[in-house]
Amino acid sequence: MMFANRQDAGRQLARALSAYQGRHPLILAIPRGAVPMGKTIAELLEGELDVVLVRKLTSPYSSEFALGAIDESGWAYIADHAASAGGTPEYMEREKQRQMTTLRERRAQYTPLRPPVDPAGRVVIIIDDGLATGSTMIAALHATRAKHPARLVCAVPVSPPETLETIRPLCDELVCLFAPPDFRAVGQFYQDFNQVSDDEVIDILKHRQTAA
Repeated sequence: MMFANRQDAGRQLARALSAYQGRHPLILAIPRGAVPMGKTIAELLEGELDVVLVRKLTSPYSSEFALGAIDESGWAYIADHAASAGGTPEYMEREKQRQMTTLRERRAQYTPLRPPVDPAGRVVIIIDDGLATGSTMIAALHATRAKHPARLVCAVPVSPPETLETIRPLCDELVCLFAPPDFRAVGQFYQDFNQVSDDEVIDILKHRQTAA
């Protein structure tokens, strides 16, 4: 299964989530990649779009390899493999502080004139453009569950099967369009997987807020 781009993935996810159309769901996208997809889903489901800010805790040897993730409150998920992949306690503490700085900068960039939309009592759908280790989704679900949504849904176009089993207990519903056993990277399932810029995220959030 291939997606043309993030908008195509968003349209397909919106069809799978059609039961929530008309219930004004809150779509929380994990920046940056999921934000264009979130815009499409929010429009099709007649929902509200915002971001949930979490950051991958990366390996000292590779910025792409996740040892865990952290949310805006400072709560961190540390993967079982972190210590064996170079994540000493000292390194992890430095990495957490580094990513918290980035989270504060992104909050100031993305929603400078308003607080995050409150998920309490609402149907909340957290989306990403795909899962690999699932670390950032774990942090996003934890951060949102703490704010007492009425229903917490995780929705992604693609994920390895084993990651879905890790995520499943953390949400009320899990929607994944494709779970290939030969998963290597999220980008392999997109024809167009260009990087999303901060400016694009800011523009989408600004226009969605105006529309709302």
